[in-house]
Amino acid sequence: MLRLECLRRFIRKLQNCLVVTIMGAVAAELQSLGHRPNFFYLQHAMGLASSMGLGLALCLPEQQVIVIDGDGSLLMNLGSLSTMARYRPKKLVHVVFDNEVCSQSEVPDATSTGTDLEGIARASAFREWPPFVVWRVFKAAVSDAVRSSELTTIIAKVEATGPTAYVTDLSLLENRFHSAGIFRALGKH
Repeated sequence: MLRLECLRRFIRKLQNCLVVTIMGAVAAELQSLGHRPNFFYLQHAMGLASSMGLGLALCLPEQQVIVIDGDGSLLMNLGSLSTMARYRPKKLVHVVFDNEVCSQSEVPDATSTGTDLEGIARASAFREWPPFVVWRVFKAAVSDAVRSSELTTIIAKVEATGPTAYVTDLSLLENRFHSAGIFRALGKH
């Protein structure tokens, strides 16, 4: 299963959500499908997409927040799973694409040798879905999670392939101001 195909399958569900992505392949592939003003590409902060998403979900409890993460990123900040589970924001969905490598370096990571992100999420008291092997099940799981208004993590095993370049077209400054516009649009300062 390709991460890009998964993103393609649920991008329409992101229209009314705040979306936080980690840097690298996830951000580049999501932007390649069409940038939207509600997307924030967390650049140069590997491991912190889950923390940023949690902060947004706690500050904006009525707003659906989707975090699109990678296994390497989540491994750098495993404590975020227990922190998210502790506070349990109702409208936070954490999607983790596990390709068993740190995408930018293509170096195998801990999930390639047995670290079980699904088990860690489950032990942290998340509503959990099993890893997915087919796109239609993945799309249904994301749709259900968005409708459920319950903290959910979805771990999707994907192939270790990615874009030819791991950058987005937005500069850091433009991305920052773009994200500030999200809050203005939502009536928050």
